[in-house]
Amino acid sequence: QVQLAESGGGMVEAGGSLRLSCAASGTLISTYTMGWYRQTPGKQRELVATISSAGTTNYADSVKGRFTISRDNAKNTVYLQMNSLKPEDTAVYYCNVERVRYWWGSRDYWGQGTQVTVAS
Repeated sequence: QVQLAESGGGMVEAGGSLRLSCAASGTLISTYTMGWYRQTPGKQRELVATISSAGTTNYADSVKGRFTISRDNAKNTVYLQMNSLKPEDTAVYYCNVERVRYWWGSRDYWGQGTQVTVAS
């Protein structure tokens, strides 16, 4: 069973920084695309950033230039460095691993989420 444990959330003033971590267990993440998503009450979960097994990154337009996703396969961990935070970045942030392969197919896994609150 794959488990993803997010950490690093909290409250910060606008313009500040936070670094989220997502530690994986139950599988080696090196061959999978990892992602960060976020959700606010009443809204759908939205993509923040992804990083492929080859290190190719993809960002939502709203975070480009401010957030950086990275991975440390040796630690089986993915990170999200968030700089120049804005109040609209306030959300629960979720870690995701895409299409973990099994003999019967594949499935995604999600962490429990970590709250990020940016005060204006």
